[in-house]
Amino acid sequence: MTEENAFEWPITIYYEDTDVGGIVYHANYLKFFERARTELFRSHDVSLQALFAQNVSFVVRHIEIDYLNGAKLDDRLVVRTWPEKIRRASIEFCQVLVNNAGQTLCKAMVQVACVHPETMKPIQIPENIKSEISK
Repeated sequence: MTEENAFEWPITIYYEDTDVGGIVYHANYLKFFERARTELFRSHDVSLQALFAQNVSFVVRHIEIDYLNGAKLDDRLVVRTWPEKIRRASIEFCQVLVNNAGQTLCKAMVQVACVHPETMKPIQIPENIKSEISK
């Protein structure tokens, strides 16, 4: 998957997402990106809850984030998400938040590790997940 065929998830900026000036609070971008990654898995019929029951879990290991322009109250935006690299036990996602004009407001590289939920030790990503996410 590349940026051209990235998974897209729409969001609307609500009052609860902003500071007193109507600008999105910086930590909320992480929430938008987390939700978009979850929806990407769901769009491929991958249930994170079902994986957890099979002792497979994904946790954020590393994030690089670049705040380029502030999103504002009532903005209608899109989070674009695609896997940049899929390794044995991790996936690196590129995620961008764009407005209706196509302007990137925020960009993040998010590495998630596949771990056993009880031991928190890295485990191999199931092959069916790798193939689904890379479509």
